[in-house]
Amino acid sequence: MRLKKLFLICTTVSIAFSSCNKDDDDGGGFTFEERDRGEQAVEDEERLVEFLSTHFYNYEDFQNPSEGFDYRITFDTIAGENSDRISILDSEELIEKTVNRDDVDYTLYILKIREGQGERPTFADSTLVAYTGQLINETVFNDNIVSPVWFDLPGYTTLNTNGQPARAGSVLPGFSESLTEFKSSTGFTVNADNTISWNNDYGIGAIFSPSGLAYFSSPPQGSGIPPYAPLIFKVNLYRVVKADHDNDGVPSWMEDIDGDGDLYNDNTDEDNFPNHSDADDDGDGTPTREEIVINADGSVELIDSNNNGTPDYLDPDTFK
Repeated sequence: MRLKKLFLICTTVSIAFSSCNKDDDDGGGFTFEERDRGEQAVEDEERLVEFLSTHFYNYEDFQNPSEGFDYRITFDTIAGENSDRISILDSEELIEKTVNRDDVDYTLYILKIREGQGERPTFADSTLVAYTGQLINETVFNDNIVSPVWFDLPGYTTLNTNGQPARAGSVLPGFSESLTEFKSSTGFTVNADNTISWNNDYGIGAIFSPSGLAYFSSPPQGSGIPPYAPLIFKVNLYRVVKADHDNDGVPSWMEDIDGDGDLYNDNTDEDNFPNHSDADDDGDGTPTREEIVINADGSVELIDSNNNGTPDYLDPDTFK
C-alpha cells in the first residue's frame, strides 16, 4: 500500500436504524414490524455470552510469540483437544462496557489483548484501523486486516446532492465505543517499496457488539449481514488523527459543549449544522477561527473578551 493512499483514503461505515413499513395497495407488498430494542438486547446478550463462553482465542501465541508471529487473533471452539482452554468470557483481557442508546443499556464486550502505546482516540477522532468483521457463526462479511482503513468515528453534517443538510461518515456505535479503549502505534517505517511497517506496539483486540450497537434491523444491502445480528470485529489500531471536521481551529472533541459524547446535540446558533460541522459556531458572521487563538504548539485559547463566561466563538454578542 502506498503511503500517499494510506493517509488520504477515508472509508466510513454508515449506520442505518430506520424501520421498514410497506403496504402495497394491491396487497402484494409486505409489512415489517421492527422488534423491541430491549427484548432484542436480551437475546443478543445471550448469544454473545454463549459464543464467549464456548470459544477461546490464541492467547498462548500472544503470551509467547514465536518468530514470525503475525499478531492476528484467531478463535476456536473449546472442545476435544482444546477442552482445557480458557474461554474468552473468562479471559483477564475481556472488559465490559455499558452503552446506552435509544434508552436501552447494552453490554459491549471488548477483548483488549494489547492496549497499544501510542495515542488514544477520543469519540470525535479519525482512526486508521485494520479489521475483520464476522458474524457469531464465524462467517466473515468484511476483511481489511491486511489493508487498514480510515474511520471517521463521529461523522459530520454536510450538504447532500439536493443541497440539504445530511449526516455523512461515522461508524457503528459499538465499533466507535470500543476503539476508544485502545491506543495507536508509536510510529512506522516506510520500506523501500513504499509500503509501511508499523511499530509492533499498536492496539490489538476484538469487539463483540449487540445488534443494537450495530445495524439492528437494517444492515446494508448485499453485505451478508442479517437483521438483528450481533457482530464481531478483530481490530488493529495503527494511527489516530485529532479531527477538526469544520477546520475552524477548535478540535472536534472540544465542540462537545455539554460533555455527553454526542457532537450532534451541540448547536450554539441553532442552525442546521452542529458546532463540529459549523465554521461559525455562534452565527455572528465572524468565523470561529477568527475568535480564538491558535498557539505555535497547536494549543487553542478560547478568548472571552467581555468576561461573561462564554468564549467569543460561542457568544453571538461578541464579534468583529
